[in-house]
Order: sequence, then structure tokens, then C-alpha cells
Amino acid sequence: MKLLRYGEAGSERPGLLDADGTIRDLSAHVTDIAGKALDPASLETLSKLDPQSLPAVSGNPRIGACVAGTGKFICIGLNYSDHAAETGATVPPEPIIFMKASSAIVGPDDDVLIPRGSVKTDWEVELGVVIGRKAKYVTEAEALNYVAGYCVAHDVSERAFQAERQGQWTKGKSCDTFGPIGPWLVTKDEVQDPQNIPMWLKVNGKTMQNGSTKTMVYGVAYLVSYLSQFMSLHPGDIISTGTPPGVGLGMKPPVFLKPGDVVELSIEGLGMQKQTFKADL
Repeated sequence: MKLLRYGEAGSERPGLLDADGTIRDLSAHVTDIAGKALDPASLETLSKLDPQSLPAVSGNPRIGACVAGTGKFICIGLNYSDHAAETGATVPPEPIIFMKASSAIVGPDDDVLIPRGSVKTDWEVELGVVIGRKAKYVTEAEALNYVAGYCVAHDVSERAFQAERQGQWTKGKSCDTFGPIGPWLVTKDEVQDPQNIPMWLKVNGKTMQNGSTKTMVYGVAYLVSYLSQFMSLHPGDIISTGTPPGVGLGMKPPVFLKPGDVVELSIEGLGMQKQTFKADL
């Protein structure tokens, strides 16, 4: 299934994308794409619905973030061997973990605001993993049983805030609007192999990133298991799993985003995002 949330920001309704690309209203069956609705039993119930029996949504509504109630937005740094190489970093012996504030989450096509004082706002297309049920001390072999599905995640970053100011990376990752997710939460049954998915990102029509999850150092199952050793993962939590090469920081000379730039990004089978970058005045 391709689950989504549509409507004005703060008033989104749950929906399902049918095989013809029509949005179907799920409000009679779940209150939101969040919490218990992400549990395997609930997803199984939804999968048995006949999409044609659900009300079709008219018009062209705004698409919101594909999951609600996210308590933790966990990111993994330098998790693609070729991306680590382009930044001059070595592959870490364990996953690098940092947090992106949940207040950064926006819809896939919402405007992204370049924060005040920013000089190095950058792009990163990433595979997002959405947790479906509580995971604590899970093994790698059972880890995918705790995954509800996958989505496109844009880990927008301010590199000067991230690396040139004192402290950890979080403040360079957490600015308002720096976490577009969606358009859809694609349930895991539709993703045969999360470690073999092509992805790309364009800036103003020019391809900057063209990679695949094949070059991830630490795969999805490993990351879910690894993180669950340190913290409980809850329904709606998002793991953003790292980015392939082609970020602005890795270019010679580096290239960063400015107001008016348009970024498009996609992961095969998970949909596409398109954002216009604007100054946060």
C-alpha cells in the first residue's frame, strides 16, 4: 500500500493512493497515519480494503508528511561508502547517530526555508524507514518485523551550523522545514529489497545525486537492531539512513542552495518530492 496524508498543514487526513493514482480517503478506518495505525495488524486490515470502496478525493490537495506523531527523527551519518569518500571522511566503525528535530518535518512539496545566517544550506536524498511497533533489543534477523514501511526523506542540512559551530550536528539538521518526508509511506511488502533501490536528486533541473542503497555501509535491518540496543523505537519514529554522493559540500568548489532554487528528489517506487527554497525572513 501507499499511505499518505493530505490537506492543509495541521489538518491532514489519512489517505491511500490507489493503483490509478487516485487518492482515497481512509478517515472512516483510521484517524491518522500514526501510532496504532502503523502496527502490522492494522496495516493488514487496511490492505484488505477495496480501494474502490473508499471515497475518492477530488481536486489536487496538498500532500503532507506521510506519517504523523513522530517522536524521534533519527539520522545516520556517513552511511554510504562513496559519500564518505567524497567528503574526505573514513567509514565509521559503528553508525554515526544524530537527531533531527521532529519540528523540522514538512510535506514533500512544501517550501523549504533557508534559515537566517545560513551560507551553506545543502541537500541529501535519503531512504526513510518508518517504525511500525515498539522495538527494543531486537536482533538483526527480526528487525524488519518492526518496520511499517519506507519513504523518501530529504535531510536538508546547514553545513556551517553543522560542522563549523561548536557542538554536535543536530543544530545544522533541525531548522524548520529541514525534514520533508513522503509523499507516501510505502508498506514494506512493496519493497522487495531495501538494499537495492535507486535514488536521485536534482537542483534546478541538474542531476546532483544518482545513487543506490546498494552502497549503504549499514543496512536497514542492522540499523533498526543497532538503534534498538540504545533506545526504544516507537510507531512513527523515522530513521533517515544516509545519503549517496553528490551533495553540495563534496563538490569542488562546494555549491550550496540559495533562495529560488528548486530541488527535486526521488527514490524508485517511493515517489518524488519537489521543493522551492526560500529565505526565512
